[in-house]
Amino acid sequence: MQEFIFHKRMFSSLCFISTLQSLAFSFLVHPMHVSVTEIEMDEKDKRLEIMMRVFADDLEITLRESLKQPEFDITKQSTPALDAIMKEYLAPRFKIVVDNKAVQSKYLGHELEGDAFIFYLEVPGVKKLKTIQIHNNIITEAFEDQSNLVHVTVRGTVRSLRLTKNVPTDKLTFDVK
Repeated sequence: MQEFIFHKRMFSSLCFISTLQSLAFSFLVHPMHVSVTEIEMDEKDKRLEIMMRVFADDLEITLRESLKQPEFDITKQSTPALDAIMKEYLAPRFKIVVDNKAVQSKYLGHELEGDAFIFYLEVPGVKKLKTIQIHNNIITEAFEDQSNLVHVTVRGTVRSLRLTKNVPTDKLTFDVK
């Protein structure tokens, strides 16, 4: 009986390993395209602080198409040049509505961390936040499977969205006391 349990565990482990290998292979064949945006309400300074993380290679492919420059190399752009490109690229693709009022995000800059760019934005003048609607369709023009994950933190409460090409806009509600 113990031998049967051992073989059953061994078989389960092999199936698990095989599943992991299949998943790893599928990611190599069909890479995952994802960005992660974190938005935090800073009540003291009355602003939204935004940090958007995007894989450099996905962004480069997208910008080549968007700019109609097949030789565009994102790593060879000066900081001011890339900031100007990204400010223009993000403006129509990343929008926020707070309490049913459209707000303007201000592009602050970027940094490269490993294989991803981090873009910094802020929305000044946000005194309180009960609802937030976010539109984020970055990179969806280049990758059908692009997922743009958005995490919003208000008074320690975190709520999240997954935005895609088919669902680029969604809304979150927070309890206001």
